[in-house]
Amino acid sequence: MLVPFGRRTLTGLVVGTSAESSFDEGRLKTALESLDEAPLLAEDDLWLIRFTSDYYHHPIGEVAAAALPALLRQGKGLYPTLEFITITDAGEGADVEALAKRAPRQAELLETLIDAGGDGLDADTLTATLPNWRRAAKPLFEKGLASRSERTTGPRDEADAAPATPGPELNAAQREAVATVRDADGFAAFLLDGVTGSGKTEVYLHLIRDVLDAGRQALVLVPEIGLTPQLIDRLQKRLGIRPALLHSGLTDLERLDAWRRARSGDAKLVVGTRSAVFTPLPNAGLIIVDEEHDHSFKQQEGLRYSARDLAIARANRAGVPIVLGSATPTLELMKHCEDSNYTRLPLPERAGGAEPPSIRLVDLNRSPAEEGLSEVLASSVSDHLAAGGQALLFLNRRGFAPTLVCPSCGHIAECTRCDSRMTVHARDQRLKCHHCGSSRSLDAACSECGAEVRPVGAGTERLEDALRKRFPGRTITRIDSDTTQHKGAMDAALAAARVGDADILVGTQMLSKGHHFPKLTLVGVINADQGLFGTDFRSDERMAQSIVQVAGRAGRENAAGEVLIQTAFPEHPFWRRLIDAGYAGVSTDALEERAATHWPPFSRLALIRSAAHKKTDAHAFLDAARRRIGQTEGVRVLGPVDAVMARKAGRYRAQLLLQASDRRALHALLGRLRPELEDDPTARRVRWSIDVDPIELF
Repeated sequence: MLVPFGRRTLTGLVVGTSAESSFDEGRLKTALESLDEAPLLAEDDLWLIRFTSDYYHHPIGEVAAAALPALLRQGKGLYPTLEFITITDAGEGADVEALAKRAPRQAELLETLIDAGGDGLDADTLTATLPNWRRAAKPLFEKGLASRSERTTGPRDEADAAPATPGPELNAAQREAVATVRDADGFAAFLLDGVTGSGKTEVYLHLIRDVLDAGRQALVLVPEIGLTPQLIDRLQKRLGIRPALLHSGLTDLERLDAWRRARSGDAKLVVGTRSAVFTPLPNAGLIIVDEEHDHSFKQQEGLRYSARDLAIARANRAGVPIVLGSATPTLELMKHCEDSNYTRLPLPERAGGAEPPSIRLVDLNRSPAEEGLSEVLASSVSDHLAAGGQALLFLNRRGFAPTLVCPSCGHIAECTRCDSRMTVHARDQRLKCHHCGSSRSLDAACSECGAEVRPVGAGTERLEDALRKRFPGRTITRIDSDTTQHKGAMDAALAAARVGDADILVGTQMLSKGHHFPKLTLVGVINADQGLFGTDFRSDERMAQSIVQVAGRAGRENAAGEVLIQTAFPEHPFWRRLIDAGYAGVSTDALEERAATHWPPFSRLALIRSAAHKKTDAHAFLDAARRRIGQTEGVRVLGPVDAVMARKAGRYRAQLLLQASDRRALHALLGRLRPELEDDPTARRVRWSIDVDPIELF
């Protein structure tokens, strides 16, 4: 409903009613308007909002806002009235090419409207496609080439999906996994622990089919938008239905429509990224979290929730099974399986008889890398291309080079707002900070001594250039956040890679996640040493996950796969353990080390973070927090200390770490502490947050 708030009118969500109030009657205000005839959210949906607020110690209003589509947060109804722009008959017959010569932006908008047809496009969709369309629209309206109207949106007619097509026969391990989940009575959590290429999606498909046949709903969470096109295509072909999609790449109207279909029960299958965990499902029958280990499931700003963990809580509340799939499961889930809280479903072999790829190290001390590429790896790329294969080179560092250095005086180009170095982007002739987004022109000479500067190190852009020189005539496709900014660019690049149009793929972490490239036979890991000496206690786990995931892209069809890992430390014990025992060996060692040092999953953590324009203010707030905590039984307090990157985007950052063996003791402390911190005078000068179960400490 609409409510008065000071001089403003805001949208409020009623989560409960009472016949009495602790406030004086004179201080109470009357709501201005009720926006919905019936409640938007069912009791289970409100429970999830309250649970999230309580567990993550975050204001319930912000949790409710995160759970609702943007148009509902703005006070629009379930079927809102929106502005639509439509092509006219005169616009249909206009000479777009002639218009493009004198007014290219008008021509671009006109062509977009022609492609949309008679229904036109709503303003939100146009803004997502052409951010500055309104300036170009005005002359089109004046010329009668386009028209503007308001419409109340209704349910969208769903195009019929193609009939369902049968899939391959399940192997023994897949059949056992499906049967075990089918036998579940009510809530049960399952870890589908399958090596890359083992056919986890086939297990999902059979379980979803069961749910659909029973007339119930299934929710599938994936870590990133980039994973959805391939998965959606497979779901549609095999199940014969079109899933409702929920992710950040949608317009506000598209997102509301999918949310509305899920809420009504019309959408039997919902697929989405992190925030889709809040989607109403009146008849839930199954929840699936694919790639459960992926860090994208944890929100890192504002409400710092884990979609994976909320999905488990939601499945428990609904009394339905949840399947969490990964080739590299987190140690938290492995510990749950050891403790018999969850059931592990192993898929130890690749589906279809494909063999796992061979892995070997490239010693950079013997075969130095030039622009990121060693001679050993380059020769292997040549061999695989000659045999008709495809190569993927993995480098989790975008840009041309991570550092710009003056060889004469040693000066390094640094960000003026962060404690970080500027990254060289040669194509744009810019220096960019990947932490705060600031940018400036690429230095032609050292700002300190005037000598010639030199980019040091390799990013994906530099590696791409080196490959083009080494392999002229070959199609090289770079896939990172710089090349996939425009809508549809990621889908197009991945589609080309899947059909084999790209001979060599160069990319960052986004290429390692669940993609299937049939022709890919070689994976090269360019800078594997980044994680060997990390400061975080999760460094080994994350390093192994990253390498195993990207290595798993190779040799998924009939041809044998090969993985080459470039390292300057080939004798490091991590490599021998990974090669000899795989991820299972590394994770077993890591669990033993965690138990000995009492880090998660053998303890519970929470971080209190603060950021301020003055370093003293950031620390003063955390000092006050530590004083308020005092000596709390069962809770260890570490800090406050500076964050590893103490200054980011012009603010100084510090943190206070709380560690407890017992979750209840930690939450009892946080429940008492949060209102005290909200009222503390030092809180007015800082931005602060509580991060429960943080995945990044430093």
